[in-house]
Amino acid sequence: MIQKLNFEEAHEMLLQHPESVLIDVREEPEYLTGHAADALLLPVDEITEETAAELIPSLTTPVLVYCRTGRRSARAAMLLSELGYEKIWDMGGLVGWPYGLE
Repeated sequence: MIQKLNFEEAHEMLLQHPESVLIDVREEPEYLTGHAADALLLPVDEITEETAAELIPSLTTPVLVYCRTGRRSARAAMLLSELGYEKIWDMGGLVGWPYGLE
């Protein structure tokens, strides 16, 4: 199931559920210019059963995805859902993320 959440909800989820995985689905050059703390890189065009399994411990692990504007994160959420991941949250775009960038 894919759900949308805002930045505050995402931040709370990451604090309350440390097993959650935060995934930046932009391209590597975008990721290197700044990403949310602890976010892992998995470009949307590289999402496969194998690449997802390398970053996400199980199909029931909570997964939060984001990109720059929200288009790629929606696509990534759908791809992960099709691969069988059960707990997916789409944060949309990173623009305005108030919790600091790395």
